[in-house]
Amino acid sequence: MTVDTLSVVRSHGGTQHVVKHASRETGMDMTFSIYLPPQAHEGVACPVVWYLSGLTCTHANVTEKGEYRRACAELGLILVAPDTSPRGEGVPDDPAYDFGQGAGFYVDATEEPYARNYRMYSYIRDELPELIAATFPADMGRQAITGHSMGGHGALTIALKNPGRYRSVSAFAPIVAPSQVPWGEKALSRYLGPDRTAWLKHDAVCLIETGAHVPEILVDQGEADTFLERELKPDLLRAACRDAGIDLTLRMQPGYDHSYFFISTFMEDHLRWHAERLRG
Repeated sequence: MTVDTLSVVRSHGGTQHVVKHASRETGMDMTFSIYLPPQAHEGVACPVVWYLSGLTCTHANVTEKGEYRRACAELGLILVAPDTSPRGEGVPDDPAYDFGQGAGFYVDATEEPYARNYRMYSYIRDELPELIAATFPADMGRQAITGHSMGGHGALTIALKNPGRYRSVSAFAPIVAPSQVPWGEKALSRYLGPDRTAWLKHDAVCLIETGAHVPEILVDQGEADTFLERELKPDLLRAACRDAGIDLTLRMQPGYDHSYFFISTFMEDHLRWHAERLRG
């Protein structure tokens, strides 16, 4: 596995990297960011927190606005921020912001013309962890996953479908039931086809209702989020977790919207929560 380091900058005693590599899953070059805390530079294999971004985002949004590096440096956490989709010439796209490039929804597409490139589930679950393990001082026995909006959907569903892989899972304003909201209906119908039963494997609420389980989940949601009622519907996750016996901490945050001002405010809380579960 070869990588092309696009940039490295010093931050809080560690280093922030932006890396490009040729992906076997997407068939395209993919770019991600990775923060290595000071402990990693001292020969310590550090636990990994995966951060999955939302619609329209690249690796750069959280890298530039997430305000995670000081806490990661203190806690000894590697943070990896992948892109949200394949990109480039020949990759099918759509003029709308909520489908195509920038909107991979963390699924492996089965419908043409998307099936060749849009394999973000396998990219996040398999390929990128293999690359991180082979290239960086990461302790892959200690992984956590989080994400925002579409990325929150990705974090929840990937954790639920891979029990034991991640010691902890959290989300910021996640799309918890994409099979029941416009963003998800649009994306899943075009990536996976019209059969709604195929969608349910990528719907956190449906996965929980049909037996998928994680011990606990942390979610922060802004009460002033304009997408709250139409697209996010956290009460559906609350009900599913209650019925399944999953310990959900759902914190409704007054006055906060869907932006990185919201995410950066509570990022340290999430990292500390993950760090407690990644110890030992």
